[in-house]
Amino acid sequence: MPKMLHTGQVIIDLVMAVEKLPQIGGDVLAQSAGFEAGGGFNVMAAAVRNGLPVVYLGRHGTGRFGDLARQAMQAEGICIGIAEPAERDTGLCVALTDASAERSFISYIGAEGEVTAEDLNSVAADAGDYVYLSGYSLLHPGKAHALLDWTLALPKDINVVFDPGPLVESPDSPLMQALLPRIDVWTSNSVEALRFTGADDIAQALDRLVEHLPDSVLMVVRDGPQGCWIQRAGERRHVPGFAVKAVDSNGAGDAHAGVFIAGLARGLNAQEAARRANAAAALAVTRWGPATSPGAVEVDAFIRES
Repeated sequence: MPKMLHTGQVIIDLVMAVEKLPQIGGDVLAQSAGFEAGGGFNVMAAAVRNGLPVVYLGRHGTGRFGDLARQAMQAEGICIGIAEPAERDTGLCVALTDASAERSFISYIGAEGEVTAEDLNSVAADAGDYVYLSGYSLLHPGKAHALLDWTLALPKDINVVFDPGPLVESPDSPLMQALLPRIDVWTSNSVEALRFTGADDIAQALDRLVEHLPDSVLMVVRDGPQGCWIQRAGERRHVPGFAVKAVDSNGAGDAHAGVFIAGLARGLNAQEAARRANAAAALAVTRWGPATSPGAVEVDAFIRES
């Protein structure tokens, strides 16, 4: 079976549930708080729980947060590809979820913001594998160029998955211009797709993405409770979501992405993989925390009962 090589960033989330965000200079009391592995960990955990072997091909640090990151990955069965920890610690993200289930983040980048060509070549990418790139990685000077060069040198029979995240806002940077022709799978939420393309709605965003991506690319744009849109070679389809009562949207998109790629790796077609991903995301928003993706058995049961 193929594997996923995740080149993004595992950081530690300080997750706090609040009634509302404080005003500038203000203060609020949290109903709960805890440290959890987050960032790229959420996608990897979702993929592993749904049967896809995963290698973390990113840096991890020396210190309290690096220890937490490694413990979480080892507990999930995620292989840590770069053996030696960096000299600095893993970074931290404060993740605030308010009463509407919406989340806000403040991130500090640590060891995961750096990588070398030697690091990336420490694990072999085999035919059929999925290499997962996060838009966050392109924002780190200590990582972006080595990662881009390595990605562009990959054989064509390796699938490159790109998740732009909330901070990659356009296709115009030199890094994006170089990367776009190599992408095989695009996965984002609707806000990210609209921002990246300057479009007014998802249909227009998909039309504009076609102008930048290869003809054969598989595009997946999540639309919250409505499910997601998939498109390849001009064929567009809406895959409906599942009605649930959301308590925390943190990690839902990551659950969707990880389960979707796991489905493709199992040989499912895009629509089948998207339906499973929608189910996983729906279950994830009913739980507190970042890495709340269900496993394959629970996804199957949820779909049967829905």
